[in-house]
Amino acid sequence: MSGATEGGVMEYSHEDAGLVNQPIGYWTWAANKTLMAYVRGRLAAIGITQPQWWMLHQALHSENGVTRDEVISAHRANLDVGAGIAPDLDLLVERKLLVLDADSRLHITDEGRALHQRAAETQQASRRHVHADVSDEEYLITLKVLQRMIRNAGGDVSPG
Repeated sequence: MSGATEGGVMEYSHEDAGLVNQPIGYWTWAANKTLMAYVRGRLAAIGITQPQWWMLHQALHSENGVTRDEVISAHRANLDVGAGIAPDLDLLVERKLLVLDADSRLHITDEGRALHQRAAETQQASRRHVHADVSDEEYLITLKVLQRMIRNAGGDVSPG
């Protein structure tokens, strides 16, 4: 089965008896890989990377601007991009989407705000598309089950 819908009925990779024995690690990896490619592709189509979107968002919501170190530190654990986001930050400055003030703090420009808004709209449309035919209840159950499994494997699911 392809996982596509046929006549409004979702097709899955296996019947329930087989699906329950599928490895969660594979399916969480496949979901992550597929969803990241989808989201990043949509953002790339409007000329921004996902880490750049995060950085614009951070600068937008910072009253006094942010330093390079604050931006990098805030995203160090964010989906394994870590300190590797520095080139993305430099590109935002080169594109004049962020500017440095006399105190070396980064501030979002009007052009940055416009791209941030476009990216926000793109992200909202992506979420609607990916969440189609998934109820809030199903989504909530999925996240809670995944968090229990992470805890069971010794992981941390605390906020932040």
